[in-house]
Formats: sequence, structure tokens, C-alpha cells
Amino acid sequence: MKWALLVISGIFLVSAPATAEAPQVTRISQFSGKAVPRFETLKFAAVNGRSGPSREQSVVWRYERKGLPLLIIKETRDWRRVRDPSGDEVWVHARMLEPGAAAMMQSQVTLRETPETTSREIASVEKGVLVELGECEAGWCQVIAGGFRGWAPQSALWGADTGEAGL
Repeated sequence: MKWALLVISGIFLVSAPATAEAPQVTRISQFSGKAVPRFETLKFAAVNGRSGPSREQSVVWRYERKGLPLLIIKETRDWRRVRDPSGDEVWVHARMLEPGAAAMMQSQVTLRETPETTSREIASVEKGVLVELGECEAGWCQVIAGGFRGWAPQSALWGADTGEAGL
């Protein structure tokens, strides 16, 4: 009976793993019609993260960085359970988020001219910098940071796991 409810309440897509990791299951949310998990960005410069999906719940985080990518891991009609780059999970009102092609550097990275470790160096980008995210291929993503366009290792980018980007 439980399996029948799962099949009726959502569509499940299984993607082949790029590495030896376990396959990931993506569910289409009945609330937004979008895939879960997925990345979206903070729409405003000040957003509260709460302990539960209600304004009556306590504020446990106050995010003050417009454009910060957050991983949506669960949804209700008006609220999104999100994971931030440090791994903390809170509830954010859906109006506080928007689709966006942004990522955050997880370490200092040298941008390259092409997606190869031997290609010409373009610029060095510090850990914590928000970048505009472009296409990703073979473990590399094209990014724009501080007016520089180059390629960065996908593993160094928080927010570059879904491939929903486009410069």
C-alpha cells in the first residue's frame, strides 16, 4: 500500500551515476512541479531560516547573502527545507528563493581557459566567492567571477550538481 501511494503521489526519475556512487533518485514535487533535490538561490539579502515550516517556528539562521545557492531537499506548499553550503538544514519560505545559475566556491580555485588542468590560467578565485554558473561537462563548469570567464572543477562548486545553468 505504501508503494502504491508513492507511485501515485510523484514521479521518480533514476539517473545513471557519473562515478561509482549510489544512484540518486529525483522526485518531482507535487507542490512546485520541480525536481527535488535541486538548487535555488536566495532572492533577498536577508532571509530567515526556521526550525520548522511556519512563521511560528524559531529562527535558527539569518542568511544575509543574496544569490547564495541552497539545496532544496523537501517541500511543502509554502515552505522549502534547504541545506546550505555548511551542511545546516532549515526551513525557508518559498517566496525567499528563486531559480538561479549561481554557485559558491568551496575552496580557492584557479579558473582555466578550457576544461583541462593543463590549460592557461585565467584568474584565481577565493573560497566563498559567489560565481555565475554556466554549462558543466566532464567534471568542469564554466563560471563568471569578477568579470573573468573560465572553467573551474565542478567538485569545488557548491550549487553545480544539477546542471541547471546557462551563461
